[in-house]
Amino acid sequence: MFKIKTLNKIDEKGLNLFNDNFQIVDEDDVQGILVRSCKMHDMNLEDSIQAIGRAGAGVNNIPIDKCSEKGIVVFNTPGANANGVKELVMAGLFLASRDVVGAIEWAKTLDGKGDEIPKLVEAGKSNFAGPELCGKTLGVIGLGAIGVLVANTAKSLGMDVLGYDPFISVESAWGLSRSVKKADNIDELFKKADYITIHVPLMEATKAMINKDKINIMKNGVRILNFSRAGLCDDNDLLEGLKCGKIARYITDFPYEKVLNMPNTVCIPHLGASTPESEVNCAVMAVKQLKDYMENGNITNSVNYPECDMGICNSVGRIAVNHKNIPHMVSNITSTLANKNLNIADMINKSKKDWAYTLIDVESEITEEIVNKLKSIEGIVKVRVIK
Repeated sequence: MFKIKTLNKIDEKGLNLFNDNFQIVDEDDVQGILVRSCKMHDMNLEDSIQAIGRAGAGVNNIPIDKCSEKGIVVFNTPGANANGVKELVMAGLFLASRDVVGAIEWAKTLDGKGDEIPKLVEAGKSNFAGPELCGKTLGVIGLGAIGVLVANTAKSLGMDVLGYDPFISVESAWGLSRSVKKADNIDELFKKADYITIHVPLMEATKAMINKDKINIMKNGVRILNFSRAGLCDDNDLLEGLKCGKIARYITDFPYEKVLNMPNTVCIPHLGASTPESEVNCAVMAVKQLKDYMENGNITNSVNYPECDMGICNSVGRIAVNHKNIPHMVSNITSTLANKNLNIADMINKSKKDWAYTLIDVESEITEEIVNKLKSIEGIVKVRVIK
């Protein structure tokens, strides 16, 4: 039986997908972990852990490198909360156009003015006016599950949409409206867009991607939305752009001390995926992926190990091997099995950057001696017998 620990509240509709092979426990020495936002960087990752399922897209709270070195597959759930985030981004576009938040707060100050209120409203409303979205150009950086939905919805509002994503997947490309124009480079998008929305992960290549140099080539009065991650915008450069009016408004789903005090900024308290539908979708997707990996060795939507699928395990035995992506690894594995008179019925080997994964169906029983022989091969970090 597999023991699973939940570090955050995971929706019951997801947990109910576990069968009798799984038990939800509140203890150590588990094989799987389900997590949402809990920070795991200081956690002791026991050797028993086989996989971590993140019910959400971002994995900044998980020590990915450490997990890879221990052969722990980390899953996320891209697209499960995409519609929830898309809807909030669309709200952000409206908030970026007109000072709706400021107008609401100002309207509250009219309390007690009695019959004067209608006259005061008419006199003060111009302070909160702004442009319509129809006919304006929206630049969408990152055309994954969320970016595609945002781009398509913006088109339906009458916006011209310019998209940029050099790594767009085939699936995303199929879902993207043909009327969304392609930017040949990110600077083209920055120069042409009236509104810019960011939908990329935070990594070394994207850190502070909105900076002074990029802001300088943007249109005067540009409006920027960040519903992806804090850190994608350089704080000091963003503040300077807001102060001088180069940036008309900044909408973010990631409040922190510095951004809370920036002018012409609306801070939303990380509500992007805070819908009951998103929580259910993420939980269901995370559990399905974790369950399939535990029972069959298949990998779907892992951030550190490659995609790998050999279907349901119906063979006499199946071996899953997590290892470094180095030369001669496959031959070392197969020769070890051959030396122990194990015939290979089926095998798949996939790699992802520094790490690789080999899944093997064999025609006879897998002994502990064979497992130990595989573990002794340099570069192998985990060996599991699925059946």
